[in-house]
Amino acid sequence: QGSELSGWAMGRWTYEGIDLNHNFADLNTALWDAEDNDLVPHEFPNHYIPIPEYYTFANATVAPETRAVIDWMQRYPFVLSANLHGGELVVTYPFDMTRTYWKAQELTPTADDGVFRWLATVYATSNLAMASEERRLCHYDDFTRFGNIINGANWHTVPGSEWGAGAGGRGGGGWGPPDTPTPSCAGMNDFSYLHTNCFEITVELSCDKFPHASELPAEWENNRESLLLYMEQVHRGIKGVVRDRDTEQGIANAIISVDGINHDIRT
Repeated sequence: QGSELSGWAMGRWTYEGIDLNHNFADLNTALWDAEDNDLVPHEFPNHYIPIPEYYTFANATVAPETRAVIDWMQRYPFVLSANLHGGELVVTYPFDMTRTYWKAQELTPTADDGVFRWLATVYATSNLAMASEERRLCHYDDFTRFGNIINGANWHTVPGSEWGAGAGGRGGGGWGPPDTPTPSCAGMNDFSYLHTNCFEITVELSCDKFPHASELPAEWENNRESLLLYMEQVHRGIKGVVRDRDTEQGIANAIISVDGINHDIRT
């Protein structure tokens, strides 16, 4: 079909008909409802938000790949992540879901918006394709006006879906048989931020979702320095060990709170 003529949906769904990128548990809605009711963080956590029970049902429309990735994230305390996409030249950062559920686009920043914008900027400014003065627009969005970064929800939302049967609700979660529970689903970036310590962005690597093999060396050169610089950002910020004052032993799962940032971190 040609590398740029396959369409955005080609290869997006698994054999079971599930869009893996939109298959993670929706934790945003629960957090925002709790915030609206002044329950955060004393009665409802602002981080390490638990996965809803309905999402864990054996017959819920959750792909085995998604369950495996979540198990992996829970076993290793990642702090920085990026997922790589194609079809545009831009770096997006959370939240990816709009806070106003019926809006297709809405600026929806996290409590750590400054950090996320910095992380996205590090990648975008060192990416050869994004930084090139001769770059062309992939489609109709001119992301160069914003430094080639954008809040995900302000571009196009990754909607949650109200739990029900089949494929009803607000979208996302995949298509299942009529009696299959469709859990409320969201993207991986929001899930990583709300369920773990991990800060994650999405990198849209290229206008071309399916580059030819001959183009791959150039794509690697476009992204090599960006990937290295991005990984180096784990060394930014405050580091240390939380210890018991009397025994000097390290304290696991100590909660670190920063004034003015309504998102805690655990050791």
